[in-house]
Parts: sequence; structure tokens; C-alpha cells
Amino acid sequence: QVQLVESGGVSVQAGGSLRLSCAASGYTYSNYCMGWFRQAPGKEREEVARINSFGGTGYADSVKGRFTISLDNAKNTLYLQMNSLKPEDSATYYCAADSGPLCLHFTYWGQGTQVTVSS
Repeated sequence: QVQLVESGGVSVQAGGSLRLSCAASGYTYSNYCMGWFRQAPGKEREEVARINSFGGTGYADSVKGRFTISLDNAKNTLYLQMNSLKPEDSATYYCAADSGPLCLHFTYWGQGTQVTVSS
């Protein structure tokens, strides 16, 4: 059974940095796709970043150059480094994982961690 547990969400001031972590258990890393999503109140959930076993990464235009996704296989942990945070980055951030490497369907989800950026 795959379990994803996010942590690291806190309140920060605009311009600050934050690193989110997602501890994964029961997930196979030989062929994978994992991602970070976020959802703000009253808004649809949006994909923020993804990484897969082909070595590829992808980012939403709104976070390119500011956020970095990475995976530490040894620690079974996915990270999202967020720099130059803006108030519009405030949201609940979710970690998700596909059952394969193609990022077609994120099957597994964490419970979310709250990020609040104040101006």
C-alpha cells in the first residue's frame, strides 16, 4: 500500500523560502512519476511540478525559476524547494504519485500541507 505524507508547510513572508517534504512508503521507484499540486480556497487544484524516472521535470509557468522538485531515492522522500515566495503561492500543497512513469494518472495522494505567504 502506497502512503504519502507531506510536511513542511508553514506561514512565511513574501520573498522567503520553504522546503516541502513528502515521505513515501510502499512506492516503486524503478518506474515512477511524482508531483506536487496545490489548491487555494475557491480555486481549482493545479499541478505545480513533476519528476519522473526518465529524469524529466516539469513546472507550472507560475513557479518556473522559483521552485525546484527533487527526489531522494535513498530516503524515499520527494521535495519541493520554494524560493521567492509570493502571496499567490498560498495554498494547500499535495504530494501525488502515478502508478507508472508517464504521469498520466496520479493514483496516490497525500493529505496536504498548508503554505501561507503573507505580504
